[in-house]
Parts: sequence; structure tokens; C-alpha cells
Amino acid sequence: MANTNFKQKEITTKAGKTYTLQHPGVRNVTRMNDRVKNKHGVNSEEKICDEMFKHVVVQPKVTIDDFEDYGEMVEVANKAFYFVTGTPDPDEVDPEEDNDDK
Repeated sequence: MANTNFKQKEITTKAGKTYTLQHPGVRNVTRMNDRVKNKHGVNSEEKICDEMFKHVVVQPKVTIDDFEDYGEMVEVANKAFYFVTGTPDPDEVDPEEDNDDK
């Protein structure tokens, strides 16, 4: 049975702008991962950003061309990618939790 309860997450960039992310479902994430690769199997930054903005960033709807700052565009796309793949966002990792020298 398909899961139609897609979880959402609100993020705030270093510039203070807020975006709402919505998980598109596992099947759609696998399809996006397939689409972002070039003919050599290497991820394309432009394709990743296009996929994240089209299928994951739901509020406000944005495209690459809507950003004036490359750094913020990459930050939003990365946070969206971390969200859908379940990868810990390095900006949200508590350095105290990652310290094994105690």
C-alpha cells in the first residue's frame, strides 16, 4: 500500500529565509536519484538542484533562477537532499554528540 502521508520539515537558511520541504516518497526519491546522474553515472549539481526544487521544496516554490546567491541555492538544495535521503545534515549535528574523546 502506498504511503500518502508525506512528512514535512521547515528549514531556515543562514540568510534567514524559511523553506518547507516535503518528502515525495521512497519510490520518487529513487527515481530522482536515477535522473540526476549524467551518462557516466556521476551526479550533476544542476540536475540535483532542479529535482530538489521541483519535487521537495514546496514552499515557496523556487527554481535555480530564483536565487541571487549561489551559496544559498546550494544550501537549500543540500538540505532538501539530506532530508529525502535521511542523511544527517552537518549543520544540525551537535558537535558534543560526535565527540568520542570524552
